[in-house]
Amino acid sequence: MLRLKGGRLYDPAHGVDGLTRDLYIQDGRIVAEPGPDAVIEREIDLAGRVVMAGAIDLHTHIGGGKINIARALLPEDHRRDRVPARHLGAGGDLHAGCGHAAPSTWTTGYRYAEMGYTACFEPAMQPINARHTHLELGDTPMLDKGAYAMLGSDDFFLRLLASGAEQRLINDYVGWILDSSQAMAIKVVNPGGISAFKFNARNLDLDAAHPYYGVTPRRVIQALARAVHDLGVAHPLHVHASNLGIPGNADTTLATMAAAEGLPIHLTHIQFHSYGIEGERGFSSEAERIADAINRMGNVSADVGQILFGQTVTASGDSMKQYANHQHASPDKWVVMDIECDAGCGVVPFKYRDKNFVNALQWAIGLELFLRVRDPWRIFLTTDHPNGAPFTSYPHLIRLLMDKGFRDSKLDEINAEAAAHSQLRGLEREYSLYEIAIMTRAAPARSLGLSDRGHLGVGAAADIVVYRDDANREAMFEKPEYVFKDGQLSVRDGRVVQVVNGALHAVKPEYDKGIEKPLKEYYDRYMTVKMEHLRVSDDEICTCGASKLIPHRCKGRAA
Repeated sequence: MLRLKGGRLYDPAHGVDGLTRDLYIQDGRIVAEPGPDAVIEREIDLAGRVVMAGAIDLHTHIGGGKINIARALLPEDHRRDRVPARHLGAGGDLHAGCGHAAPSTWTTGYRYAEMGYTACFEPAMQPINARHTHLELGDTPMLDKGAYAMLGSDDFFLRLLASGAEQRLINDYVGWILDSSQAMAIKVVNPGGISAFKFNARNLDLDAAHPYYGVTPRRVIQALARAVHDLGVAHPLHVHASNLGIPGNADTTLATMAAAEGLPIHLTHIQFHSYGIEGERGFSSEAERIADAINRMGNVSADVGQILFGQTVTASGDSMKQYANHQHASPDKWVVMDIECDAGCGVVPFKYRDKNFVNALQWAIGLELFLRVRDPWRIFLTTDHPNGAPFTSYPHLIRLLMDKGFRDSKLDEINAEAAAHSQLRGLEREYSLYEIAIMTRAAPARSLGLSDRGHLGVGAAADIVVYRDDANREAMFEKPEYVFKDGQLSVRDGRVVQVVNGALHAVKPEYDKGIEKPLKEYYDRYMTVKMEHLRVSDDEICTCGASKLIPHRCKGRAA
């Protein structure tokens, strides 16, 4: 048994806000304080240290087709940031890696762990490409993983909607997709728009009919949100709304919230969907209006997708919008592709510049959203890695949220016109350590249904991070003193000391397997692969590299 003695705990799931307590670890779990006769094999004195559960990133593009395309597209990204191999003795070997905006799998795992993250979720897994996604996630060490299956522009689903199919059939199809692809949730990207792009449409607003199927994005969202809810999946429908990056898209975002009709819905990278058309440039912040709506609507959660300045690469399933953005590629090269006419992706390198009016205002809009949404349980810290910035910038973002003086100093450095158009300077809020622990630990765990992650209670997995308390919060969060993964010391002083492998989380919904009959007929007639080849078995997950599969049984909810 290991005792972590006298640390200052921040455990919002149990209302613990900076209390000094001991933690006991045995067999990879946090256990109750033992009796006086217990044998404490090891003790670490954490006096003055800040202790939190392992951080969880619920939206980060780290596996699957498009991030691999980004890696192949950007050899210069590899050259600028190389990581040598290291021998750790009994701790194993660190593989060599590379990459800044699109790091290799090994490097991704090491860097996340070195910041105190113990779980990450890939939000855009195309079901037909699920096996490849799981192979990449399995190759990413140090972390638990999971993935969200993409639906909403696939032909079979759109045919169901266009034919007026009953909701129960849609539920069965969604259940089959979740089960066969070993997914954790459902993601919809530009609902129906990826498909519409292939019919020469260049935008598809919420109530615009698809040029072929006649289905609106509103109907797509309603059907999928209902299916996710009825199946009992913990995480709400994960929505990349229509009109990403378009001035005036805040109206669409608000309408998308309403389209859920009270059902749980999660809006992702909402910064890119919070734009107005005011001012001489026709581009303005609508962060206040969006935040007010989130504050009012208890069924809505969001992650921000904060942009931070510097070179990155945008990698998105939204081929429609990536095609529109290719003219801004920096360096000037890009890829837009399709898989089986069921999904798309676009990869466009991009450099955010602090002196550029639009980029500077985007930066301010994201921070405004963080500071205006009152409930930290419903707003999540993301950069939509790598689209807004690489995930390695999280400590910098945390400092911006916790330190108004630092935030104002950075505001002074950006494009002056953008700073003048922003209300950021007037926002006095500074996040507390307790709120950071909510936003990066407890809230993602609750949203995803991870009952034994994101907290420090008895029975939880011993995913624990220890920080030196530093007034410079960026320095504090970029280099934890200790990181424990499932009770094993994996990081010391911001460096990996032991290579561990994480599990894969996947939901297991109940559905009518009779849906396989029309699916098989469809795949035999229209697709180049057989339906049965899409299924990733439980046994394959460990073959792909995960330490184990953690199934999350779903109990269906009444319609």
